[in-house]
Amino acid sequence: MTKALDEDRRRRLATRAVHGGIVGDPLAGAVMPPIYQTSTYVQAGLGRHKGYEYARTQNPTREALERSVAALEGATHGFAFASGLAAADAVLKLLSAGDHVVCGENVYGGTHRQMTHIWARLGLEFTFVDGGDTDAVRAAVTPKTKMVYAETPTNPMMRLCDLAATAQIARDAGALLVVDNTFATPCFQRPLELGADVVLHSTTKYLNGHSDMVGGMLVTSRDDTAERLAFLQNGSGAVPGPFDCWLALRGIKTFPLRMQAHDRNGRHIAEWLTHHARVRQVYYPGLPSHPQHDLACRQMSGFGGMISVELGDEAFARRFVERTKVFALAESLGGVESLIGHPATMTHASVPLELRRKMGLTNSLIRLSVGIEDPQDLIEDLDQALSGN
Repeated sequence: MTKALDEDRRRRLATRAVHGGIVGDPLAGAVMPPIYQTSTYVQAGLGRHKGYEYARTQNPTREALERSVAALEGATHGFAFASGLAAADAVLKLLSAGDHVVCGENVYGGTHRQMTHIWARLGLEFTFVDGGDTDAVRAAVTPKTKMVYAETPTNPMMRLCDLAATAQIARDAGALLVVDNTFATPCFQRPLELGADVVLHSTTKYLNGHSDMVGGMLVTSRDDTAERLAFLQNGSGAVPGPFDCWLALRGIKTFPLRMQAHDRNGRHIAEWLTHHARVRQVYYPGLPSHPQHDLACRQMSGFGGMISVELGDEAFARRFVERTKVFALAESLGGVESLIGHPATMTHASVPLELRRKMGLTNSLIRLSVGIEDPQDLIEDLDQALSGN
């Protein structure tokens, strides 16, 4: 298995997406990994089995997905979970009561909710800072800091975290650096290569890419961390079913092609939005006007399809998101279809109002997940929705 992973890491991304983690089907030679829809496995005798005992602990379809995403990120270990939040829950279980986490203030609302409403009650301590300000991250570190948690680009403000600098801060503190790479994906950003210890994904989003399953993933190249995550995955049991794993595997086959289209459309639409009279500000790392554009060019190879837009008028923003016809008003992101959302009342409704205001997440901010449709159709749709009163 280790030899196969080493071979995967030497291949280029498009090849890894198609072949990464695939070890072959010994029964029929199936090109796609079979869906092992089973809860348990026959054992030849006491203590004698084929490496599989119970499906919460091991499932061949799930293992294929774990190897695939690990290969994409250049990692040696992967662990699949039932959702992105289940993955976040597992990585926080690496800690103990009394431990301290420095976290970017503009993380996904569900992550913030889990940290403040669940883990804080159980004894973990959190300090939320602007993850793009390395001085603020460094100043927040205490002798009890055991983890630095970063999301870059952030959801929905599209702020960046300097991963190499933040990794050094975490190392100096003897803490783990965990990076949510859901927005950038391994197509455009490789956190482990920049010093991260663990990378988190909502596989629901770009990796699957078809809005038809929910899942999460943690990958790492640290053997000690992997050993603990394997225990937590099995011990807590928040694992995905084999069919969801298979759907994500299917999506990964076309992942690099889809990301090229998301990136191309994202850049085109972000630029168009900057010239529209009804748009006050566009948040997109690919724009030279983005305050961290230089950092984006250094640590990202593409900018993707996530754009946030400040309209400056809450009532108009609410009308706007209901007027689009190609962009669907819906939660989530990263599918082939374009989605539009209102973070203040949707993805980040649970974030306290004061924190939303502090990071500029207003009630007039809307978020676009730009799909792979024809960009001119998307622009015409946005234009007609922006042209209303």
